[in-house]
Amino acid sequence: MTDLQTLAVPAVVDRASELLARMTLEEKLAQIVGFWEKGDGEVVAPLQGEFTREQTLDESTQHGLGHLTRVYGTRPVDAAERAQWLWNLQRRLVRETRLGIPALVHEECLTGLSAWRAATFPTPLAWGASFDPDLVEQMGAAIGGSMRTLGIHQGLAPVLDVIRDPRWGRVDECISEDPYVVGTVGTSYVRGLQSTGVHATLKHFVGYSGSQSGRNFAPVHAGPREVEDVLLVPFEMALLDGGARSVMSSYNEIDGVPVAADPRVLTGILRDRWGFDGPVVADYFGVAFLHLLHEVAGDLGEAAGLALAAGVDIELPTGDAYLTPLAEAVRAGRVDEALVDRAVLRALRQKEELGLLDATFDDEPPASVDLDSPLHRGLAAQLAEESVVLLSNDGTLPLVSPARIAVIGPNADRAEALFGCYSFLNHVLAHHPEVEVGFESPTVRQALAAELPNAEIVSALGCAVDDDDRSGFEEAVRAATSAETAVLVVGDHAGLFGRGTVGEGCDRDDLELPGVQRELVEAVLASGTPVVLVLLTGRPYAIDWAVERCAAVVQAFFPGEEGGTALAGVLSGRVNPSGHLPVSLPRSAGAQPFTYLHPKLGGNGDVTNLRSTPALPFGHGLSYTTFVHSDLEVDAQVPTDGHIGASVRVTNTGGRPGADVVQLYVHDVVGSVTRPVAQLVGYRRVHLEAGESALVTFSVPTTRLAFSDRDLVRVVEPGEVELWVGPSCAERETEARTSLTGPVHTVGVDSPRWTAVSVTD
Repeated sequence: MTDLQTLAVPAVVDRASELLARMTLEEKLAQIVGFWEKGDGEVVAPLQGEFTREQTLDESTQHGLGHLTRVYGTRPVDAAERAQWLWNLQRRLVRETRLGIPALVHEECLTGLSAWRAATFPTPLAWGASFDPDLVEQMGAAIGGSMRTLGIHQGLAPVLDVIRDPRWGRVDECISEDPYVVGTVGTSYVRGLQSTGVHATLKHFVGYSGSQSGRNFAPVHAGPREVEDVLLVPFEMALLDGGARSVMSSYNEIDGVPVAADPRVLTGILRDRWGFDGPVVADYFGVAFLHLLHEVAGDLGEAAGLALAAGVDIELPTGDAYLTPLAEAVRAGRVDEALVDRAVLRALRQKEELGLLDATFDDEPPASVDLDSPLHRGLAAQLAEESVVLLSNDGTLPLVSPARIAVIGPNADRAEALFGCYSFLNHVLAHHPEVEVGFESPTVRQALAAELPNAEIVSALGCAVDDDDRSGFEEAVRAATSAETAVLVVGDHAGLFGRGTVGEGCDRDDLELPGVQRELVEAVLASGTPVVLVLLTGRPYAIDWAVERCAAVVQAFFPGEEGGTALAGVLSGRVNPSGHLPVSLPRSAGAQPFTYLHPKLGGNGDVTNLRSTPALPFGHGLSYTTFVHSDLEVDAQVPTDGHIGASVRVTNTGGRPGADVVQLYVHDVVGSVTRPVAQLVGYRRVHLEAGESALVTFSVPTTRLAFSDRDLVRVVEPGEVELWVGPSCAERETEARTSLTGPVHTVGVDSPRWTAVSVTD
């Protein structure tokens, strides 16, 4: 039953409430749906073709309009011309509808504004590899600036799903397998985007990445402790610390209950516990999926009632359930209109917060706009450089004055290989092959030729990303044999719904390189020429064999428009690699799902004949210099509701400048429930000149060690804690211990969630 008292319009009538009181049912429903102007073949959302009844723009705006869906990101349009169209439409809504309320414009912005000719940054997995939240915040601000200029109010990013299984296709949209890294980096993106007046949207709330067998949309079997201690943590940080103003509900079900119909999640956790007062938007078609896919609703009207009751305020991208089906259900008494009023009030208050209730659009839109400015490219270059991970190196890298290099492989000379699933190039331009990309994005081959002008570059394709054609192997081997070094560039092609090897709806049964790429690598290795393997991927692959046999292995997670140049810089030595793995490098698909945050029995041991540990651990990353961590000191005793003080010295013991990611891990020695063998509680990028040393000081809130006890209450327990710093989660270079003392501490929403870190000479 609906609690009418909790849904009633407040006694103190604010502007949004006053507007609500004047609205007809049709005007209310218009404010909680989107309109999407799209054409046939422009499939950028799941089951998009199932929804054939589409209203015209005139029909959709006669009673007002809540959201305009993807004005710039549905097809390649000139940004200035489209802005003029948008301003005209907004003026029409202001001047010709009864209440004069403009539409809120939302757009995708995961790797940059999704618009033709807009800068495309590295994918979120690369953000995680950089371990640089400050730089991600700057990137978010640059993206938000472009959006604000074009009249966009809300961005559908960041993705805060914690990676649980690399077979899942949407791994390239995620930041890390560590919830703290996801939370800190994702919150920084929120802060950057919202500093420009554009609202960030956290997605996908919650559990989407924990799907069965890594399948898109598959059921999630996570227990309540995993949901609380892993999957919810980044959302809590981004909401309570970052002030994110919008949340997107996820497609998945958890233990049989679809999230979009679960008030315990969308109201109980999100609003009652965390105090969130902004709107919840549906993932595209997610309300209709309650009827079509989950089958918990008999029709779209019932689906609308379930979603509204759970707390989904806005149906996106269109009003398939929240318009005619919901109107009929309300008038028939099957859905309480008070639920509609609650959602409309949240939608109107968001518009008021964004200044839309006062907007007249009497000004003129920008006559021209540079969406790929030097500022954008500079940030894209820095983030790309910081995110490249050197996995292994026998001394072949950097390439010093090479005379002849063979650049081989399906991703060596393919610009699309630099970009993720939600990049405009792979997301939209894939449907418009006749349209130019609209900005410079040098391939690895092109960038390496520019980087090493005195070297002769010979190239060969070898094979495609994902077919079984081996006819190019012979040419690739000849090219390698003729060269001093073979740079072999392999990996993924990002796409959607089966059109790629990674991306939304592009899941994997195995974690071998797609197609016949491993065979190509084996053939080139057999030539005897040293092989530098470069991976341009959206997920980690099982390449332990390559790490053991190649002269060097370089990992780049879709590094964006400046990615080719960044990789060339790493190969030449102009850039000293400083990225670290934000995910474990898997040994096999059979060991999945795996996370470094496993209890003792989740690792290797005598109780099984199979190895569980990854080929390379979370946090791993090499450099062209060396770093030593020493003299870890921690407080001997800390109250359970206090902060652990820790300091460690990091020294660049090599011969060139470089950046290290100092990683502080803990292990709770005895817990009332099983605890991870390692848990990252603090990190910091530190740049040091050759021979330079710095003291890194951490202040770790004990709540970083909190977990849900047997009663599912988040607590910090007294007891012994091991701490260490090392080059990854798996290596204890310098260690210490502390004791948490006092009573069990119950963690509340006002508890600190961030580790403070400082660096001194």
